[in-house]
Amino acid sequence: MDTPTTDDVASREQVTLSTGQTVSLPLSTTATMTSVVVPAALDGVRPLLPTELSPIRIGPTTATVAFLSVEYHSVDGGTIEPYNEFGVLVPAFRDASNSGFRGRLPSGIGGYVWYLPVTTEPARALGEEIWGYPKVTGEIEITDTGGYRHTTVSVDGEHLLTIEIDRPSSLPVEPSVRAESYTVQDGTVLREPLSFSGQFGIWPLSTRLSHTLGTHPRADVLRELSLGNRALVRCHGTGTFEIHPGTPIDGKRESSRSR
Repeated sequence: MDTPTTDDVASREQVTLSTGQTVSLPLSTTATMTSVVVPAALDGVRPLLPTELSPIRIGPTTATVAFLSVEYHSVDGGTIEPYNEFGVLVPAFRDASNSGFRGRLPSGIGGYVWYLPVTTEPARALGEEIWGYPKVTGEIEITDTGGYRHTTVSVDGEHLLTIEIDRPSSLPVEPSVRAESYTVQDGTVLREPLSFSGQFGIWPLSTRLSHTLGTHPRADVLRELSLGNRALVRCHGTGTFEIHPGTPIDGKRESSRSR
C-alpha cells in the first residue's frame, strides 16, 4: 500500500475518542492476523444476526462462524498503543433474494461482528465509538509456535475459549485483499469496507485446528452452535490493514434486532 502524503493525512476525517486520542479515518494499522471458519448450526446462528442480514449457508442446516486472532503492532501511526484482539464473526450477506451460493454468489458478503474482546481501553473506545464494534476489554494471550497460533481469551475473569490454528504459509498479495464487516450502532446496521495488503495465505478444508470453550456466558452461546472441528478455511496475514468509516446498509436508522 502506498505511503500516504501529508495532504492525504490532512484530508482524512479526525475523530477524538472518549479516552483522549484523536485518530484519522480511514484508520490504517499494521497487524498480524490468523483466522478460521468452521461449520455451525444454522438455527443457532440466525438469532445472532440482525434481521437485515442472512447467514451464509453451506448446507440445509449448516451455517458458519469465524474466529479471528489479531496482534495490532501499530494503529494510526502510533496514536493508539499496540493491542491484541479476538473476534467472533458470523459470515453473512444482505441480499435477501438468495439463501446461499446456489445459482449465483450473494451480494454484500461480509462478517457480522458478534463479539470482539480487546486488551486495552483505548482499543475498546476506538472500535465501539466509531463503528459500533461490540468490543470489551479482556485478557488475550497470543503465541506463535511451530507454525501454529495459540490464543487464549478471558473476559471479566472468565475463560471464553482457547483455540489453536495452523497458520497457512503466506505470499505477497497485489492488489490488496478487500472485504467488509457489519456492525450495529445506535440501532442501525453499518457496513465497513476493509482492505489488507502485505503477506497473505489461505487454505481450505483441513482439521488443523482445535478449540476448547470456557465458562463465560458467550462460550455457552457458542456451545449451542455445535461448532465443527474441521476448518472450512484457514487464513494468515501480516501487513497493513485499513478500516473505512461505516455507512448504513439501507439508509435506515433503525434495526429491528441487535445482539
